[in-house]
Amino acid sequence: MGRAAEMLGVTPAFLRALGTAKLIEPRRSDGGHRRFSRYQLRLAARARELVDQGTPLEAACRIIVLEDQLAEALHINAQLQQNRAPQPMEEPDPPR
Repeated sequence: MGRAAEMLGVTPAFLRALGTAKLIEPRRSDGGHRRFSRYQLRLAARARELVDQGTPLEAACRIIVLEDQLAEALHINAQLQQNRAPQPMEEPDPPR
């Protein structure tokens, strides 16, 4: 945890607070040390940005969750748009 906090320029208490807020839940090593993924470190860095701007920690966590959900929805939408076959234009019926 100390190394992750040092990399982000935060305190271990800040990282623990993010865990308490359920923003990040690091895995534990066999020795009981917290292990953060790159993704979790990116979330923690974003939380630090928002908190540094004056956003309360709980609100920052909610914003990050919503940003993450929006990014995922946009990604899914782009995939669906890409996979959708173009619709051929119908020709009008000839006059009788």
